[in-house]
Formats: sequence, structure tokens, C-alpha cells
Amino acid sequence: MQFGKDAALRLVVVDDSVEAAEGVVSALRNAGIAVRPSRPENADELTHQITQSPDLVLVGRGAKLVPTQLVLQSVASSGKDLPVLLLVDQIDEAGLLDAASMGARGVVLRHRNEHIVSTVRAEWADLEARRALRKLEFQVRETERRCDALIESSRDPIAYIHEGMHIRANAAYLETFGYESFDEVEGTSILDMIAPSHVEPFKALLKKLSKGEPPPPRVEVEARTLDGNQFPAVMEFTTAMYEGEHCLQLVLRRQELDPDLAREVEELRQRDQATGLLNRPTFLRALEDAVADAAQNSTHSGFLLIEPDYYARLLQDIGLDASDDVVAACASRLRDSVAEDVVLARFGEHQFAALARGATHEVTQALAEQIRTAFSEHVIEVGNRSLNATISVGGVQVGEKIASVTAVLARATQGVQSCVGMGGNRIELFDPGAVDRAEEERVQAWVDRIRDALDSDRFTMAYQPLVSLHGEPGEIYEAYLRMKGDQGELVAPLAFLQIAEENGLLWEIDRWVVGRALEVIGERIKTGKRTTLLVKITESSLQDDSLLKHIEEQITKHGSDGSLLVVQLPESKVFTNLRAAQEFQARAARSGVRVGLEHFGAGLNSFQLLAHFDTDFLKIDRTFMESLGTSVEHQKRLREITDKARALGKRTIAEHVRDAQSMSVLFGAGVDYAQGFFLAGVSTAMDYEFG
Repeated sequence: MQFGKDAALRLVVVDDSVEAAEGVVSALRNAGIAVRPSRPENADELTHQITQSPDLVLVGRGAKLVPTQLVLQSVASSGKDLPVLLLVDQIDEAGLLDAASMGARGVVLRHRNEHIVSTVRAEWADLEARRALRKLEFQVRETERRCDALIESSRDPIAYIHEGMHIRANAAYLETFGYESFDEVEGTSILDMIAPSHVEPFKALLKKLSKGEPPPPRVEVEARTLDGNQFPAVMEFTTAMYEGEHCLQLVLRRQELDPDLAREVEELRQRDQATGLLNRPTFLRALEDAVADAAQNSTHSGFLLIEPDYYARLLQDIGLDASDDVVAACASRLRDSVAEDVVLARFGEHQFAALARGATHEVTQALAEQIRTAFSEHVIEVGNRSLNATISVGGVQVGEKIASVTAVLARATQGVQSCVGMGGNRIELFDPGAVDRAEEERVQAWVDRIRDALDSDRFTMAYQPLVSLHGEPGEIYEAYLRMKGDQGELVAPLAFLQIAEENGLLWEIDRWVVGRALEVIGERIKTGKRTTLLVKITESSLQDDSLLKHIEEQITKHGSDGSLLVVQLPESKVFTNLRAAQEFQARAARSGVRVGLEHFGAGLNSFQLLAHFDTDFLKIDRTFMESLGTSVEHQKRLREITDKARALGKRTIAEHVRDAQSMSVLFGAGVDYAQGFFLAGVSTAMDYEFG
């Protein structure tokens, strides 16, 4: 689970002190956890908030507004899987026993943020695991039901065998052997379906299977019907579960063709016709075997996902009608670059896969480099054309720590995307046994790239208009940072901002963003357009006055108007850096620069912050836009924010507007500005037609 990126923690904090509760929320947010908090002040509010299905409850031991015992009783009576943690000043044996007897999942030290964060992460992860398990159990039951229906309607003869006996067979299987109902077959031995001349070898096979040996993928036998007729057949075995029991699924195929010809047909069925490599389904079976072997026997294998760089550009050079020729040429180069024991496949339209069974990390790394070099140092021939094609390789060292096909494919895909984002012609190999080393190398590569982008001016801006809902004149855009890739592609900030923050580069990025925004404002003024720009800065720029000095210099340099620049800070960062934010806002105001708060409304008492911090714009937290057209709770909260903001003379912005129904709610609530793809997308051009 990726805390703070893919989901927000819905947290109920029960504490008499608003400041203490806000401190807990801020600690979690500073640790990278996105939090959607609430704080009940009485029993009715607690009951209502529990019905909203939160993820976690933190309750102060000794709380009086809503007593601890009442919180635990309310959670227990709700019947929800809702962990409760007690906030305490100190931990002792009596306190732990008391917490356990009341039904709390654990205790956390109120004044130790690291303990709060680690415990909350662990409880949230456990909760998500339990939810996922329940979901999977339901899906398994539903899948079993559907599979049973599909098997029954299948034209292929299918049976389930447990300890050599039939426990399930579909209509096609019964018809093949001449039976009218399953009752005639239930509990009978599979040996009854085998011709006498093949019984002994088949008995030996059943003995091996009873000892836990994996079943062979296919067995050629002479089968026998109820009336004694014999026919050649192929039995395909796979391990399965039926009604909670481990068993074997048997698919029977008649061999009406010559055996050699049948094997040839089967070989063709497993191959991609354009490249001659294995097709995706066949390769996935091989990968599943490797992953299962890693889980059961602690073996290792190397899996590589390979993708030609700038494939669309290659097709432009050679023509769309030659796409199969390009893929075939890449496949030929791939086949020539590896040993025969490496399993190769066409995995996607222009994606390839390689599997090296038993390969160590060093062997997998060498194989990936061997393949990369085979492309980068040679041209590929497509008809009468020669192409320089490099590749990106995402690899995974398959072992016991990542013994899941889904996880292996996800890691390999992530590696390919990362390589492409860094210009291609690269390898990114994930090895759970050496994850720290690999991560250090990846981070350093990104750090070098960010520094190069700063030194070589390889950042750029994209813009999205803010539309006034009440006819306010003027042009307003929000500017978004992008990085230029090695081939001119744009890299979104999510790919590098976290690394920039961890390596102390955010303040330099903030300087570039603000300097470029003031340059654009100056350019627009010279053409007769007064355009307001909103830009995001980070809390690192609050720690000293270097950004403020840079703003003053850039206004003078570009002939800009500082009042047309709005710098945005997250509400949570202002709350935890209030004095520095106040000093920044006061100093920025001397140059006319305004300050806005984004993610507003996500805190426990957001408007309390406005008593201490002067801001021009309030950008409402995007979580309120989720299902805004149908969520009564979000509509109510939105109106509360806009009413209070209007009373304080603050203008409000709603982002991520996705539909006309949301627009109607925003207009009715009195929101001042809206932005989102429903109105206009993000573009490198500032060409929106403001009314």
C-alpha cells in the first residue's frame, strides 16, 4: 500500500484539545500520509462519524468531551472493523492491560510522533489487509461459481480428480465416455477411463502426484469409453481447488490427428505468428511455474520486460504498415542475443519478455545488459531499411520475497516506465534481496537528472485556466511544473519531487518556478495582457529569505507586476510552520505578491488558521470534489467553507471539476473559481478564451 499517494486515511481523533488533535494530524501528514480527519465533540457526532466508515480512531486516554469507554462501546456496537488506538502520555504494564481489556488495538505515545506514525501505518496496513482478504474471499467464491458454470457449459471434456477419484465432471466429459449423469462417475477411479495397455504407466503417474510432485502439463494416453471403445487422447493437468480440497483439473482432448501432427499443431498454438516467440498466455504459464517454484522451494529466476524506445517514432520513420516487420526484426535481434535456455515471448503489441530459470541477480543483470547492448550497438534490418533502436528493460529477480505473478509484472512494468522516463536505453532491475542498493542507484540517477535540469534549464511550464463562476474579469491560470526528458518528452513532477525533497533540491526548484512565472507575467504585460499566475511552492522556501530576494530580483528583471503572482502553500504546512509562513507572507506582500492556501478544509479546524494567517485564495481540498454531485455530506461541507470564506473576504477555488452536475453545485454554493478537465485541460499554451 502506498500511504499518502493512492488513498487518504479517514481518521477520527477524539481529544479534548483541538491543538493536540491537529498536532497528531500534522505529524501524519509530515510523514507522507494523506489524512482526512474529523473530530467529534459529543456522542452524537461520534456516532455519525462512525457511520461514515472511517479507517482508524485515535482517542485520548482520559478524554472528557467524549469519554474513552464510550468511544470503544460505540465502535464495538457498530459492528465495523474499526481499529481504536489510545493516545497516552506514558506506557506501562497496567496501561497496556487496561487498553486491551477495553478493546483497543494498541496504545501510542502522544508526544512521540515517530511512534504515532509507525503504529498508525501498521494498523492501517493490517486493516487494508483484512479488507483485501474479505474482498478476495468474496471474489474467490464468485469466481468459483462462475468457473463452475463455465466448466459445465464448456465443450471441452473437463473433470476434477482427487486421489485418483472423480469428484466433478462436466457434461462434455460424461458424453465423451458414454455416461448419462455424474452419479455414474462420482467416486470412480480415473484408471477406469484408461485403456489396459496404458494403465501401469498411468498408475505410476498417480503415485508421483500423490507424493506431491507437480503434474506434467500433458500426458498422451489411450482412453476407454464405457462400452470399451478406445481412442487416443491428451490429458492436460493443472493443480486446482474444488470445494476447499486440493485436486487436479483434467482437460481431455481427443487425438483425431496423427500424434506428430498434433504436437506440431500444439506448438503452433503456443507461438506468436509474427515473431515465432512464445505468445503471452504460454509465457505466463511458464512465469507462474517459476513463481510457484520460488514460493515453494526458494528458487530464483530472472524476469525481464523489454520495450523498444520511442516505438511510435520508429513507426513514423518506417511506416505504420511495417509495424509487424519492426516487431519481427526486434524479436529476431532478441533471439540472437540470448542463450537457447532463456524463454522468450512476445508479451504485448511491441513488448517482449524473457525468463531465465535458476538465474541469480548477477546472471539476470548480465542477461539484461547483454540484451540492451545487442540493440544499442547494432542496427536492426527491416526490409531495405536499417533502424537504430534502443530498448528499456524492467527486470525482477523472482524469489521467495516476491513470489506473486501480479507483483512481478507490476515491478517490471514500473521499471520499464522509469527507464523510459529517464530517456530509455536503460535497465532497472528490482531485486528484493538487494532493494536498498538498487534504490540508491535509482535515486542517485534521478538526483543527477534533476540537477542537470536545473543547470541546463530543462524545466518547463504547463497551464490550466481558472474560470470565474460569477463573471469576474481577467485572466487567471495555474502553472504546473514539468521536466523535459532526453528526447523532448515531458516528465510529470510526481516522478521526481519526492526525490528532490529527500535530497534538499526543492528550494532550487521553487526558485525556478517563481522566476519563470514572473518572466511569463512580464512577457504577457508587454503584449497588453495582465495575466494572474498561481504557482505552488514548498515549505522548504519558508526556512530562509532566499526565495523572497529572488522574487524581488525577478520582478525588476522582467518588468513584472508582483500582484499578478499568487504562490500557494498547503494548509498543513502553514499550520506546522506558522511563524515562518507569516513572515514570508508579510515580506512577499511588500512586492505585491499574494499567498494562497491549497488543500483547504482538510484540517480539523481550517478556519482557525485564518485568524493567524492572511491569504487571498482558498483552494478547496480536492477530496470534496469526489462524487460532489451526489454526496450530500460534501455539498454541505463545501457550502460551510464558502459561506465562512465569503464572510472573511476570501476567494475560493474548486479544482478537479469533472462534470456539469459538480459545476451546478459549485455555482449554487458560491465558489468563486473553478478549474478542471471539464472546463479546460492542461496545456503548454495560454490560449483559453476568457469571457
